[in-house]
Amino acid sequence: MEDMDRAEGSVPEPGEDKQEAPLPLPPAFLEFLSENGLDPAVYSTAATIPRYIRLKPGMESQIAEIEGELKCGLEKVSWLPGFYTIPPQVQIAGTKAYQQGKIYGIDAASGAAILALDVRPGDHVLDLCAAPGAKLCMLADMLGSTGSLTGVDVAKHRLSACRTMLQKYSLGDRTRLFVADGTSFSILPVNSNLRRMEGLTDLEENGSTFSEWTSRRTWKDRQKAKKANATGSQHLLAPSEPELIYYGKHSGLVGLRKSDVLCPAVNDETCTSGYDKVLVDAECTHDGSIKHIQKFEFWGWKTLDRRVLDAERTDNLLQLQVPFSLILAWWAGT
Repeated sequence: MEDMDRAEGSVPEPGEDKQEAPLPLPPAFLEFLSENGLDPAVYSTAATIPRYIRLKPGMESQIAEIEGELKCGLEKVSWLPGFYTIPPQVQIAGTKAYQQGKIYGIDAASGAAILALDVRPGDHVLDLCAAPGAKLCMLADMLGSTGSLTGVDVAKHRLSACRTMLQKYSLGDRTRLFVADGTSFSILPVNSNLRRMEGLTDLEENGSTFSEWTSRRTWKDRQKAKKANATGSQHLLAPSEPELIYYGKHSGLVGLRKSDVLCPAVNDETCTSGYDKVLVDAECTHDGSIKHIQKFEFWGWKTLDRRVLDAERTDNLLQLQVPFSLILAWWAGT
């Protein structure tokens, strides 16, 4: 739901009734709401729910200009620094303010999660479900030129969207992005790897090292991508070993030996510290998101059973979320 224009209803013409008709919720979903004691009427209030954007730090002096580009006023969210509300029908993707990186599209709930994390300058932060990247960008803004940020996601094509966002907003300098299963990811932040490598010298002779990251791919990588496209596997989930797809100039990797940086953490005296803060925004059922349910009016209600209500999918989500709680406890103890 982050950093993308949602499917919105058309703007009423002057004189038209602005009250939208209730969504034509299918019987299966109505039954689901009844079983859980929920009032279906809440799903007909989407037109009154504002849209949220976040202002890039330093752009406060350009609010009037941004309002002109969006053709609406910005209402400050008092409890969420840097967040503003705009009318729900306003689409931001085609505006200069969005294209030039002055604003982000992000839900208030996502911003609240970051605020609760209480990120401090110098923190080493791990985002285990990083895609599509709006929360990652907010974390990077909060860290500024201190600490480090590691983003992990199981889907490479979605994590590539994170990389694009970081580059668009010039925020990737201290960031690493790994395609990996967050429930088993165990690569320490660079500060811990540096402790493990104290006393090592002549890194070039002991193995290949990281040079500055470039978007230009090697011949081997191009052949691998070509093969994946030919077999239709370009959207496959994470490989068994974490794959580093991006690292910033000041992420701490440049010049370090790859074999030391990419090896997993182990429970011995060399692992004296882990991440200071860990964020997990694991996949949920989505039935509580009015905006998300509203999309099925465009996607087709027939897909609702499979994508939201299916019991097997719900059970699978539970099995997905439980390991995340365990890994959070593990990282907190390292």
